[in-house]
Amino acid sequence: MKSIASLLSAAALGAASLLIPGVAHAAPPNYVALGDSYASGVGTRTYISSSGSCQRSTYAYAYIDAARIGANLTFVACSGAKVADVTANQLPSVTSSANIVSVQVGGNDANFSSVITTCAEPSWLGDCNSAVAGAQSIINNTLPGRLNTLYASIKSRASSAKVVVVGYPRLFNGTDCNAGTFFSGDEMTKLNATADLLNSKIATAASAAGFAFVNPTPAFIGHAVCGSPEWINGLSNPVSESYHPNVSGQAAYANLVQPAL
Repeated sequence: MKSIASLLSAAALGAASLLIPGVAHAAPPNYVALGDSYASGVGTRTYISSSGSCQRSTYAYAYIDAARIGANLTFVACSGAKVADVTANQLPSVTSSANIVSVQVGGNDANFSSVITTCAEPSWLGDCNSAVAGAQSIINNTLPGRLNTLYASIKSRASSAKVVVVGYPRLFNGTDCNAGTFFSGDEMTKLNATADLLNSKIATAASAAGFAFVNPTPAFIGHAVCGSPEWINGLSNPVSESYHPNVSGQAAYANLVQPAL
């Protein structure tokens, strides 16, 4: 009788423990990944067929980190996206059920792709200085307002979510090893400074919204275009793969972003 009573007591305790809040396994977090080609995984050369021109990759940092933390991922980052595109096409995926949101956008607003293309040309063909100046003007005068509005919208849609804003690396180590490009040392310095300026404005807007900011610049030093190992593609075929993180670069991003999630 004593042993039966003990078994019944243990069973009762076990059943009771199932009813105690916190004992049951928590539901996996819901993670929404927003952004442009850096967030979607352009540069990795492998894309989810259903993502079409958005070129979302299973090698993208959001995809890697969602698997690591066991999150349900809503992956809506899209190649070519500007802040307006994120607002119109991606923001609706952010709802009150979101626990984590990552967002990486701003480079396309500054027309960084066309700036790189101009600066890659010989000096007699493209005016790199004017292109850089134009990008910096947008970053200084136009982008902050756009980001402030976007971040406020994210906060209003998912007020309890952890929001992580992701920045951009410098593209150059000071060496141009690619045939077909003509970056001078001064041009590479100015382009890196523009990336730093972009990060500064993004970080300021993120801080004002109360969001975390992940700055990849220190980790990517020595691993930019022509680095060893190279985490950012140089001039590539197809050209759309150029100047984007490769598989190793996205893995590095994943290692940087995961602690902030």
